[in-house]
Amino acid sequence: MNDKLEGIDAPIDIIEPDNAAPSGERSGFLPIETNWFDRLFISVVIWVALSLFWFRLIEPLGLSIWISNAIALAVAAVIITKG
Repeated sequence: MNDKLEGIDAPIDIIEPDNAAPSGERSGFLPIETNWFDRLFISVVIWVALSLFWFRLIEPLGLSIWISNAIALAVAAVIITKG
């Protein structure tokens, strides 16, 4: 049995902890580690909260909800790209 194993090299660790592939998580200005889906989810929650706030307090003053959507879209773009 030992004769058969003598010619075989030791197994090689393919993935080493220092050289592991990135998992898509990165750090940005958010206080937690997030991936793109987490940042998308946070953006959608902020969009809904801003829309509800806008409907209750700002729209009765005469400003359209489209302004709120534009603000939320800009905030979502910043959070998703740099968050």
